[in-house]
Amino acid sequence: MTEKQYSMKEAMIFSQRIAQLSKALWKSIEKDWQQWIKSADLNINEHHILWIAYHLNGASISDVAKFGVMHVSTAFNFSKKLEERGLLNFSKKESDKRNTYIKLTEKGEAVLLELMETYDPDKNAVFTGAMPLKSLYGKFPEIVEMMAIVRNVYGDDFMEIFERSFENIENEFKDEDGHLKKKDSSKELV
Repeated sequence: MTEKQYSMKEAMIFSQRIAQLSKALWKSIEKDWQQWIKSADLNINEHHILWIAYHLNGASISDVAKFGVMHVSTAFNFSKKLEERGLLNFSKKESDKRNTYIKLTEKGEAVLLELMETYDPDKNAVFTGAMPLKSLYGKFPEIVEMMAIVRNVYGDDFMEIFERSFENIENEFKDEDGHLKKKDSSKELV
């Protein structure tokens, strides 16, 4: 039998600290997120599905469930509502008839891009809560330890998609007059 590298007290304190901090953060994040997407008449799951479909440029319902941290039936049902609103298209691949795939419509992309352009960091409590750290250290907290925990829970695939979405924003968008705007790809032909 191997000796544990922690005491039960340490395990309980760590687990409860993470649980309580996560719950407090989520409550604030949820409120801010709902307020941000309210103008598009979306809920958090719907917005998250649009976000995933955009960054994966077509995703299976299984991918949406995995990367959206939701049950497959939740991913399917909310995707179906988005399809009914003309924001997503459903399809099957010739090579993969078992999985259902989603892709943003032009209208869906326009809704998502409009929300990105109207994002206001001053109305985001977690962002404003991090500003004193940015002022003090000259950068936002990187949260590396939290990302390592999430990687160990959800795996490398999850973190790869997580990082890809932020790389897409970095590469495909520009800051213009205090708003996020999609770069005009027709002007960037090399």
